[in-house]
Amino acid sequence: MKPLTALFSASIIGLSAGLAHARDLGPDEALRLRDAGTIVSFEKLNASALARHPGSKISETELEEEYGKYIYQIELRDPQGIDWDLELDAVSGQILKDHQDS
Repeated sequence: MKPLTALFSASIIGLSAGLAHARDLGPDEALRLRDAGTIVSFEKLNASALARHPGSKISETELEEEYGKYIYQIELRDPQGIDWDLELDAVSGQILKDHQDS
């Protein structure tokens, strides 16, 4: 196998493996995890995010499983029209990322 072909193949395999570590959870599974007490309620997660950016409105939310951890992603728009992306640990409620959307 030519070195360039081998490098390209290894890159594709590595990329595919990385993508397999994150998956979106559907509403039924998310509600099951909440009802079982595995993750914090969505109301509490939303309240934590909104407390960081008072007056903001939620534009989108998503629950994912990444590397065995449940991550709640939330997008907000503040009163000045600035979009924010936050990630919270859905088990503890801890804010992991909070940055302005570019």
